Amino acid sequence: MKTITKIISSFFGVGYFPLAPGTMASLVVIIIYHFWLTAISWYSFWGIFLLIFILGVYTSSRHARELDREDPQCIVIDEVAGQFLVLFRLPSSWPLLIAAFLLFRLFDILKPFPIKRVETFPSGWGIMLDDLLAGLYAGIIINFYLFLK
Repeated sequence: MKTITKIISSFFGVGYFPLAPGTMASLVVIIIYHFWLTAISWYSFWGIFLLIFILGVYTSSRHARELDREDPQCIVIDEVAGQFLVLFRLPSSWPLLIAAFLLFRLFDILKPFPIKRVETFPSGWGIMLDDLLAGLYAGIIINFYLFLK
């Protein structure tokens, strides 16, 4: 079970990338979305998102406990879930995908209110929820831009 939680929480090893593993995980999600996920239905999108979220809470809790650290850098399933949330119904144009990537990373790094507070939730909940809020903030901005366009 240790190996499975490590594989999932690190997004198949992306979390062990030597430089900025969270950024690398977000970038991988952008690429996967562009080439494979843009054509899936809303139901499939939300099904995948819920699976990522549920597995993320569980595996990040277990793996953080195994490593005896609160939010280890190698756990990037939270970035995967947050970046995935930004992409909901987003057209697959590179400028929009890059904007979604940059906005998500900005909010994930700066952690404006209440993201920093949510990060203190216990175990995998705190690990996952702060990135979901960052994704929600980025998604609102991208969709507001598309609405005004």
